[in-house]
Amino acid sequence: MEKVTAKKHLGQHFLKDESIAKDIADTLNLEGYDDVLEIGPGMGVLTKYLLDKPVNTYVIEIDTESVTYLDQNYPKLKDRIISKDFLKYNINEIFEGKQFAIIGNFPYNISTQIVFRALEYRDQIPEFAGMFQKEVAQRICEKKGTKAYGILSVLVQAFYDAEYLFTVDENVFIPPPKVKSGVLRLRRKKDYSLPCGEKLFFTVVKTAFQQRRKTLRNSLKTLNLSDSLREDEIFNLRPEQLNVEQFIALTQKIEADGV
Repeated sequence: MEKVTAKKHLGQHFLKDESIAKDIADTLNLEGYDDVLEIGPGMGVLTKYLLDKPVNTYVIEIDTESVTYLDQNYPKLKDRIISKDFLKYNINEIFEGKQFAIIGNFPYNISTQIVFRALEYRDQIPEFAGMFQKEVAQRICEKKGTKAYGILSVLVQAFYDAEYLFTVDENVFIPPPKVKSGVLRLRRKKDYSLPCGEKLFFTVVKTAFQQRRKTLRNSLKTLNLSDSLREDEIFNLRPEQLNVEQFIALTQKIEADGV
């Protein structure tokens, strides 16, 4: 089997630049875990560099043609190829509660969903690195006060330190995407437990940004806050004006209000 055909419906764009693949593999610091999960390995251009590292590399791939290729060309992956959909698969069938890192050249059409799914496993994922559409990578790492700053920025940065590392040009892929790509690294905070209810925190952030042009007084109306709480000065702000710590403080105020 010489190569795999990139499938548009799976958002596949195969990286052909070996030096970039190595640079992505080298973003991992390999501390606090023994296992790495690569999502969407395709033909293994990144996988080969992960296999050189002192960790156990697993790959999860939904494309059966890619699975066959990997099985034939990477004997080191024996029994470590998971032919499943990461968004639906219970990853603890493999890792059984252990710590592991995530890495990948992520399919752009589901990259945001991959991040949200990874957040569900944040207790087990001390490090997350890889390549996204440039605008998505920037959004994840963005700070308050910009149009790019939003739900993804706040929810990721509540638990991880996010760093945008470098930009990748379109012409290093087969087929080339219509956008530039960006590589980022997320490292879990030493203390990533929130001093407020996590479910309410997620609700507050998502509800606030659904009407991001409005002040919090208006965008959070559906939470049925008391009139006295809604007089707090923080409700004069729009969601993009709050950093993560301020969203946590806001959630604490709402909790104290009895929501």
